[in-house]
Amino acid sequence: MNAPGKYTIVNTKEKRIPLSGRDILLAVLSGIMLTASFPPGNLSFLAWFALVPLLKSLDNKSPSPAFRLGLITGMAHYLTLLYWIVVVLGHYGNLNIVVSFIPLILLCLYLALYSGLFSSLTTYLGGSRLDLIFMAGFWVGLEYIRSKLLTGFPWCLLGYSQYEHLYVIQIADICGVYGLSFLIIFSNGLIYWLLFMHHERRSSLLKWQVLIAVLMAGSTFAYAHYRLTGDLSGGKSRKSVNAVIIQGNIDQSVKWDPAYQEETVATYLRLTHTGLDFRPGLIVWPEAALPFFFQDNVKFSPRVLSFAVESGAPLVFGSPAYKRVSGMTRYYNRAYLLTPDDQPIKYYDKVHLVPFGEYVPLGRFLSFVNRLVPAAGDFDVGDKVAPLKHEGLSTGILICFEVIFPELARAHARKGANILVNLTNDAWFGMTSAPYQHLSMTVFRSVENRLPTIRAANTGFSAFISPRGEILKKSNLFTEAVLRGSVDTSGSALTFYARYGDLFALSLLVISLIKVFYCLWHRRGK
Repeated sequence: MNAPGKYTIVNTKEKRIPLSGRDILLAVLSGIMLTASFPPGNLSFLAWFALVPLLKSLDNKSPSPAFRLGLITGMAHYLTLLYWIVVVLGHYGNLNIVVSFIPLILLCLYLALYSGLFSSLTTYLGGSRLDLIFMAGFWVGLEYIRSKLLTGFPWCLLGYSQYEHLYVIQIADICGVYGLSFLIIFSNGLIYWLLFMHHERRSSLLKWQVLIAVLMAGSTFAYAHYRLTGDLSGGKSRKSVNAVIIQGNIDQSVKWDPAYQEETVATYLRLTHTGLDFRPGLIVWPEAALPFFFQDNVKFSPRVLSFAVESGAPLVFGSPAYKRVSGMTRYYNRAYLLTPDDQPIKYYDKVHLVPFGEYVPLGRFLSFVNRLVPAAGDFDVGDKVAPLKHEGLSTGILICFEVIFPELARAHARKGANILVNLTNDAWFGMTSAPYQHLSMTVFRSVENRLPTIRAANTGFSAFISPRGEILKKSNLFTEAVLRGSVDTSGSALTFYARYGDLFALSLLVISLIKVFYCLWHRRGK
């Protein structure tokens, strides 16, 4: 990094210098530490200094080698974070184990481009009293682009690593998960400065960076104390509903076999009967709990309909569905709401589909990749995001992968949802780290919108999550489970984040672009 207030002219004709083994090891170490900060381990503290080795490796580097080092960090991180894609494609997609590595490597290479660009920008645009703020802004801006580009893949953004720390995550109702990412990157930069910056620069700049860090930490914890000890209902009378989550633990290898439909329906009815003593006002089954077309199945659908009446409680569950439009059949991943008073059946069709799970992107070029859902053809996107309502309940449905996209939960909140319901089928992931990662991101949807979340999984993790982000109850993986909980449905005023979305991240992206263009113009002039 350059001296404060000065810029170094980069020689664009410099020779390509090989990276040293030491620098490569430092870059790999940062990638491994980043992965270790995410669940299922209990090493989230590593995130606050995981990038220090990478920053050290960038000492006196020009943008080109810095990009390569960032790419190495990204590959080390994402290959160890997303290894479960091989399990999914190999075991359930019936791909050869070698071939199943191709989508993994391509995805990780794409994601690593962001860390490479971050490293390059960090070295190229250094030289300001606000270096650490710009560094954190670059990271957040790139995370925001990653969450939007090519339909978006915001899986395990850096801030998600802190999902268990209630006093840290409360700011998500203002700035989303990006606020946590910003704090973590600023911390990494500050620790690097404390350990490795030259004495003359340390004395002139470090005091300001420490002051900024103290102010940000103090504000974060003060706001968290206010949120955790205050009344989220805004003075409204408290309302609650008893809810029951059913985790059927249906083996994924037989789930879509018609011969097992009888057993599947019997399992859900049996488990739900054991929860009726809780007098539930809501029963939730997971995504594709009924692995057939509920809309016209004459054998099993009447049994489910009669049970909804018998139970006396609204029943939410997943099932594939179809529509015939202009002579074509379109398939949907659907969530139904059945009510005990014979009201018209309400439903929500999934609007953000899973690549390779529900459709194959670039199918012309990836024809060797099979979809993971064999029940129908490629799924189509639903036409709207709207809560399913019954009496005092307004349930914002998020099906599986949708829960990692905060804009969908926000849309439900803005349309009056007083509870979020996440239906998922994490059996695809097997006994890997993916179910833990998936749950960690769900926590933020509750905090961002100050709404409780009910999460029903075919197999772990089913959970009740409070509006403060606390996981109140949680099932285990690969077990049948019946979870009972009282859920607050009194609702609260729309949060800043629910109203304005990713204003924080978008602002940092704009500032970062202005910084880039200014530096390019300034250096070109010199």
